[in-house]
Amino acid sequence: MSLFAIADLHLSLGTDKPMDVFRGWDNHVARLEVNWRRLVGDDDTVAIAGDISWAMSLEQTKQDFDFLNSLPGRKLILKGNHDFWWTTRKKMDEFFEENGYESLKIIHNSAEVEGNFAVCGTRGWFFDAEEDVDKKILMREVGRLKMSIDAAEKTGREPVVFLHYPPFMGDSQCDEILSVLEEKKIRRCYYGHIHGPNARRTTERVIDGTNFRLVSCDAVDFSPIQVK
Repeated sequence: MSLFAIADLHLSLGTDKPMDVFRGWDNHVARLEVNWRRLVGDDDTVAIAGDISWAMSLEQTKQDFDFLNSLPGRKLILKGNHDFWWTTRKKMDEFFEENGYESLKIIHNSAEVEGNFAVCGTRGWFFDAEEDVDKKILMREVGRLKMSIDAAEKTGREPVVFLHYPPFMGDSQCDEILSVLEEKKIRRCYYGHIHGPNARRTTERVIDGTNFRLVSCDAVDFSPIQVK
């Protein structure tokens, strides 16, 4: 059993939001499927750090989740900034059950075990939040991150944190998020959201003992990355 990481699938099989308008994203769903099936086995787990579907409601996600559920392995899903279909945990769990999505599971104030790891995390927020409304959202995300890591720690496995928003960019960083990771002595954190030229400049970094890795689809050539 292995744990893999990826983010920003940007599926739009049931909506009109083609990604091939962006450079490097041509035929990206087929490329993703080929790489996924080559790397991920039925007993493996893939953590997806947000921006799964362009759908605006749960009902519109059906074709995207049909596709995702058909791929090998268990999928642990976190929220991204474009996941407007995201609703209450209860509604999402019921939707997955009603549609037979047995391989899909939501990470929300929670954690899931895969081998020696416990997958946890949250969406995060802008590293340069200054407006009162942004600060309020950021502190809510900090609370969710703490709850998720606490749940991971209770499993006795190593918590591996997944965020959608990067906790840093260039010389700027989100001290509120990073302080939690330092306090909890998190060794690994995977994140998404960054694309294009910025992705090529934002590869791996170590901050206060935490190893950070960008895993947005185009940054990893549409291939899940194994957590080792």
